[in-house]
Order: sequence, then C-alpha cells, then structure tokens
Amino acid sequence: MTTMAEETAVRAPEAPRDGDVRRHELAAFLRSRRERIAPEQVGLPRGRRRRTPGLRREEVAQLSAVGVTWYTWLEQARDIQVSVQVLDALARALLLDPGERAHLFQLAGVADPTPATTCPSVTPAMRAVLEQVEPFPACLQNSRYDILAYNRTYGLLLCDLDTVPPENRNCMVLSYTHAEWQSSIVHLEETQRLMAARFRAAMAGHLTEPAWKMLLKRLRTESPEFRRAWDRHEVVAHRTKRKEFLNRHVGRIAVDHTDLWLTPGAGPRIVTYVPADEESRERLERLQAIASMGRR
Repeated sequence: MTTMAEETAVRAPEAPRDGDVRRHELAAFLRSRRERIAPEQVGLPRGRRRRTPGLRREEVAQLSAVGVTWYTWLEQARDIQVSVQVLDALARALLLDPGERAHLFQLAGVADPTPATTCPSVTPAMRAVLEQVEPFPACLQNSRYDILAYNRTYGLLLCDLDTVPPENRNCMVLSYTHAEWQSSIVHLEETQRLMAARFRAAMAGHLTEPAWKMLLKRLRTESPEFRRAWDRHEVVAHRTKRKEFLNRHVGRIAVDHTDLWLTPGAGPRIVTYVPADEESRERLERLQAIASMGRR
C-alpha cells in the first residue's frame, strides 16, 4: 500500500531539461523567422497555391543547402546535432540581423565563428577615442585579431578597409590572403611568421572553441605560407615593435606598434601606430586628410 506522499511523487512531472528547453525555443524561433520572410525577399516566386505565411520549410532547406527532413526535425525540436556551418547558412537564409544571429547560436549552444562586426566594447566613447588619436592609426581588436572598429587613418593604412567584407576584417586573414594588405607590409615574411607565432600563443587558451578552430582551419586551407609558419610551432608574446608600411597614397611610413589592453587578460585591445620619425608623422597627417575627404 502506497502513501499519499508516494502517490504524489509518482504523479509529479519531471522538470524539463535545459537541452529540451533550448531545442523547443530554437524550433519556435526558426518557425517565426521563416514565416516573416516573403518569397520575393530571397528571390523565390510566390506562386498561386501558397498557404504558408512566409517561406516553406523546403525553401529554407534549399536556401541553406541542407536536407528538408533534417530541417523539419529542427523545427520539430528533435534531438539532433547542429554544426556551426549549418547555423551560419540558416542565419543567412533567414536574413537574421546581428542580434537575431547571436540569439540563434545561443539557443543552439554553439559559439558563432563569424568575426564580430559589433561588440559590447565598441561604445560611442570608444569610437571617439579612436578618432581623437588621429592622425595616428588606431583600431580595436579582440584576441582573435578581428578588427572591431578603426579610425579613418587606420582604414587607409594597409588597404581600403571599408571595402573589405566585415567577416574578412581579421588581421590574420588579411596578412595571409589579401594582396593589397600584404603589399603594404615592408617586411612581409617576417611579419607573417611573427603573427603565426602570436596567434599560436593566443590560441592556447581557446583550443576547443569553434570560432578559433574555424579561423585556424581557414588559414591553413587558404594560405600555404600560414601552414609553413604554423608548423614551426613557434610562440611569441605580444610586445611593442617598430613596423614599416608602404602606403599607396603617401609612401613609406615607419611606426611604433603599441597594444593598450582593455582587460586584465589578453582580450580586447586598442592597437596604435605612433610615427617613428617626423617624415612619417607628416605622411600620416596627409593620409588622414585623404581619408577625411573620402578619396580612395
């Protein structure tokens, strides 16, 4: 014979698990984003027999290059694994803005591998600081070398950075794959080798993070020079260094590179380039004037 307490315990429903809650929230979010997009927004015909508001599941699957059954399972909150590549494709297919994209990855419990185009550290006050140090080139970077913000002088120092897609505004990617950026670095081979060594040192604390792993995979895939430098297993800490650039607008510039750290650890930092001589100062002033006038 069972007691009343035992009967109550038997009837008590189990508390939902975190994974179950996340999957259902993810499914609801995907449905809501799918239903708000008109077919014409993504280049699809509406047709006469469309009853579903927005896009159909098979259309999202087609746009994302994933299987219809697999995507249907996602919207049914099935317990399946979702890769960062698929989440990235879904974010693009569903026209998610940066906030929605971050929410998608958070619900999936996965780190977004795309370099940030916005960052809590990039406040109006921080942008004002970058502008105030002009004509000295300056930018805000995170520990993965993503360029989160920059002043006008920095924007024209190695290339026209405004024309570079936000997902490619990463110093490692630019130093190993962007022809104009590379041509502006006077001692390119040495610079590339040092950057690979610094990147290895920085990555030691992020070895399992998807964003770091994807950046490493991209660099190894796209650049033989990076593969050779990476395979040396060299490690170098950040330090102040004299650099020389060959700018296409004003010529050769010598600067001293300094990192101004914003946190106790090796996280976000302001990177500044202070002219090493009077001639470089004058050329940076000319470069700032060119940038201010919008000439490219």
